[in-house]
Amino acid sequence: MQVSIENVSGLERRLKISVPASQVEQTVNKKINQAARTIKIDGFRVGKVPVNEVKKRYGAGIRAEALDDIIRDCYIAAIEQAKLNVAGFPNIVPISFAEGKDIEFAAIVEVYPEITIADFSALAVERPTSEVTDADVDHMIDNLRRQRATWEDSTEASADQDRLSIDFEGTIAGEAFAGNSAQDFALVLGSKRMIAGFEEQLVGVKAGDELTITVTFPADYQAAELAGKEAQFKINVKKVTKPILAELNDQFLETFGVKEGGIDTFRADVRKNMERELRNGIRSKVKASVFNALVAANAIDIPKALLSQEIVRQREQAMKQFGANASQIKPEMLPDELFADNSRRSVALALLVSEIIAKNSIKTDAERVRALVDEVAQSYESPAEVVQWYYSSKEQMSQIESAVLEDQVVDLILAQAQISDKAVGYEELLRPQQ
Repeated sequence: MQVSIENVSGLERRLKISVPASQVEQTVNKKINQAARTIKIDGFRVGKVPVNEVKKRYGAGIRAEALDDIIRDCYIAAIEQAKLNVAGFPNIVPISFAEGKDIEFAAIVEVYPEITIADFSALAVERPTSEVTDADVDHMIDNLRRQRATWEDSTEASADQDRLSIDFEGTIAGEAFAGNSAQDFALVLGSKRMIAGFEEQLVGVKAGDELTITVTFPADYQAAELAGKEAQFKINVKKVTKPILAELNDQFLETFGVKEGGIDTFRADVRKNMERELRNGIRSKVKASVFNALVAANAIDIPKALLSQEIVRQREQAMKQFGANASQIKPEMLPDELFADNSRRSVALALLVSEIIAKNSIKTDAERVRALVDEVAQSYESPAEVVQWYYSSKEQMSQIESAVLEDQVVDLILAQAQISDKAVGYEELLRPQQ
């Protein structure tokens, strides 16, 4: 086998592979002999079919199978011989497959980029600092009471946190669009369930009101054909209901597992959970800040194959968000361009993190893995069972170990980066990024 390599462009390589005719014929004959031992042909017993008969009837198909095997095996041998770190699958281009002669084919592949990580000391990282205050605990308890609220019909004007029952119909430039209408739609004002401006314009309405509001779909809206466009919604307010918060009594406390200690124990439990969420939130924000700085400081070439795979993965995740309505979403509604930037960043980050792990010989810290499993388990009713479940699941443990390995990379960078602390409130820190 002879191999020559050409740098086509960037990360793309073209391998020209030549295989001697003798090797080809040897592989073809071996397959024909194997077929002769098992093939069934009328007039012959199994295992007694003459080789020439097999060649006459099935020779072309067997040769094609043999060529597939030769191409696969020689391609693998070629990239190992050339020590190429290939990303994705090859594009095989036949050159010469004439019977009785050497065969030639080209394999066009992409390789992983060579990465040199910028000095961590040049990275600027913002680290949020926060604490859980008594006011935060009071607000959280009000939210818990609101989650168990009952609803009372009202003739008064609607306010934030009221629930409306509405019919709506939307148009863009006078034309209807997919998902533009609903009947008896339940909407809690302030829930941010709708696009910006929709709920805000319904504050102050009363049952029986009819109105038209104008909103603009976000520029990055998931349905590309609606992104950035102005829409009008005709709305019929059928009902306004106001929440009656659950009473803070023993029955309420028991729903959260508090049977002794009353409100003081309940507040302590709520604070403990909030502080755990706060730690996780700070860790998440710091990781995001570190990784953003890492990607910004290290421009690398991205293999197209890896980018395409990541776009497919992110599209599948987006489809899952539609739930039962996913079957109604056409592929053209979620084009590659919608996911390209995030996918490019994700691939770049994965390559950079892998390089840092390899260069610094970072191994997963088993103690940190156990600590993270224990921390996750504490949010469940039976922590010991949750810990056992994690350690019995290879998939779940793989996710935990990957998270810990990323945390170890973050710690390595933080030890050298320029860090600035920024005080933020509990709600601001845990507010989802838009």
